[in-house]
Amino acid sequence: MSLFKSASTVSLLTLASRITGLVRDLLMASMFGVSGLTDAFNVAFRIPNLLRRLFAEGAFSQAFVPVLARSREAQGEEKTKHLIDAVATALAWVLALVSVLGVVGAPLLVWLLASGLDERSFAAGVLMERWMFPYIACMSLVALSAGILNTWKHFAVPAATPVLLNICMIAAAWLLAPQFGRWGIEPIYAMAAGVMAGGLVQLGIQIPALARLGLLPRIALRPARIRAAWRDAGVRQVLSLMLPALMGVGVAQLSLLINTQIASHLAAGSVTWVWYADRLMEFPAALLGVALGVVLTPQLAAALAAENQQRYSELLDWGLRLVLLLALPCAAALLVFGTPLIATLFHYGRFSDFDVQQVARALFGYGIGLLGLVAVKVLAPAITPA
Repeated sequence: MSLFKSASTVSLLTLASRITGLVRDLLMASMFGVSGLTDAFNVAFRIPNLLRRLFAEGAFSQAFVPVLARSREAQGEEKTKHLIDAVATALAWVLALVSVLGVVGAPLLVWLLASGLDERSFAAGVLMERWMFPYIACMSLVALSAGILNTWKHFAVPAATPVLLNICMIAAAWLLAPQFGRWGIEPIYAMAAGVMAGGLVQLGIQIPALARLGLLPRIALRPARIRAAWRDAGVRQVLSLMLPALMGVGVAQLSLLINTQIASHLAAGSVTWVWYADRLMEFPAALLGVALGVVLTPQLAAALAAENQQRYSELLDWGLRLVLLLALPCAAALLVFGTPLIATLFHYGRFSDFDVQQVARALFGYGIGLLGLVAVKVLAPAITPA
């Protein structure tokens, strides 16, 4: 399969994800509007989502996929399967510990991200954070599965997986939230249940795809085998590569954290305004940047393993040219047509004129940085050392 065809496949499936995500956001804007409670949900959802982008789909994927591709190229599939089992074992046990710590430490996490929330919103954010934090465990294992499938050039299942989260959240907003209201529970809490259900469904859909390839990881349960997994050379190599990868992808996530913290100290609803602007910016960023990164990462790693510098350079040049060709018009569109776009999409139900104006202001700032955000998706895998 050609690079362009692979990227097109991922882009089309990512487009389906973004469309269902847009439907989800439209439904939430209409049903819940903008308030302190929507701020609380967005903060609680942003914490596992931020960790997912930073570690699972960010540093871990950019470190794991090159090691996996080099192992397959140089050592064959049998030893590569052993590497998969070792990485899966180490990752699963770390995730179990992190999930427990995240649930227990939810008040601290919410305070670190949005210390300016009022008392009611803060309490709601902590509760929803405890419901949703295990989502990061699901998504980290999904990232592991996606790395394996992408290395074997099976791009469809990983690219289609995010659609399932959106479907679960749409169902939660449409069906569960009204029921929560009748039970005397804040309807916004239904969205936290939808997020967790979406994480479990996304993880479940990976299992048949991996099983068909004979690549379903075996997670060790015995202490001796767990220790052996941590001593595996491949696991240590993945860990050593994660630090520079974190530096490559962490800037954008740090920016989101700072934006959310500042917004929490402003008027109620500010976190939600920034959230909707970020969602619109993510539409072109995902269609272009994520698709290019997913397709290029294993190809770059294989070229590096084969010591084919010319192929490596050609792949990188192709990715950057495509970024300039496609991302620049998208950035211009966000800057010029931001307000009418937001009004057309969100100005329904409980979403007011003032909300449209505030989201448009935030979107203008995001539009300026879109080109750089997309380019990072190409450059970050390229700067990961061998």
